[in-house]
Amino acid sequence: MSERLIEAKDLCVRRQGGLVLDNVSLALGERDFITLIGPNGAGKSVLLRHLLKLETPDSGSVTHKQGLRIGYIPERFQIDPTLPMPVRRFLTLNNNQPADALAELVAETRCDMLLDKPLAALSGGEMQRVLLARALSNQPHVLMLDEPAQNLDVSGQLQFYRLIDELYEKRDLSVLMVSHDLHMVMSSTRQVVCLYHHICCSGAPDSIARDPEFIQMFGGEMAQMMAVYQHSHSHDHTHDDAYDHTHHHEVKP
Repeated sequence: MSERLIEAKDLCVRRQGGLVLDNVSLALGERDFITLIGPNGAGKSVLLRHLLKLETPDSGSVTHKQGLRIGYIPERFQIDPTLPMPVRRFLTLNNNQPADALAELVAETRCDMLLDKPLAALSGGEMQRVLLARALSNQPHVLMLDEPAQNLDVSGQLQFYRLIDELYEKRDLSVLMVSHDLHMVMSSTRQVVCLYHHICCSGAPDSIARDPEFIQMFGGEMAQMMAVYQHSHSHDHTHDDAYDHTHHHEVKP
């Protein structure tokens, strides 16, 4: 089993008297590629913020491997339209990137033609690539993305997910992504974790689509469509033992 980079144990988070996270346990290991899915309000973004240690749970714990570096793309990133900041400046803020390193980074994230463009003038797809470049600028061990393609059209979604896949294959990193784009998720990810306040099911995409809780949550037709996706990656991404299946309840969306 790969070394665990981030591990959450029995996380409980209460909001307005209700449990948003109910005894959630999750581990992200080296070279994992995990996508977190679930209905709106299921607690996906809340879990991500706790895995980042941006928030403290009511009970349970999150541990990081010593020296862990994380690159993060939040669900929302708002720019003041009057802020006259070009992309180049944004990518080098608090970050002394050598010129050759910056050139390589913007080339692999396809931002090289955007360096002199104001942040406020970027399209949705351009902004996501710039945020991705910024997230990768500290050579992270883990890349976390919260609904990274939600404001892109279908073509933009395809291009962005393809870019994430290329970066995963090229770089020595693990990916943890929150997404609601099920058709994209199932064709691009290696492991799927389905969350509805607790972890309902987890596994490879083609197996998760046959899980009764997934079918109950997303519908039989969607599950049947998901099952057609097969993966032909030569390396091993199965770390099912990293998940805690002890909290397995009926899903009531």
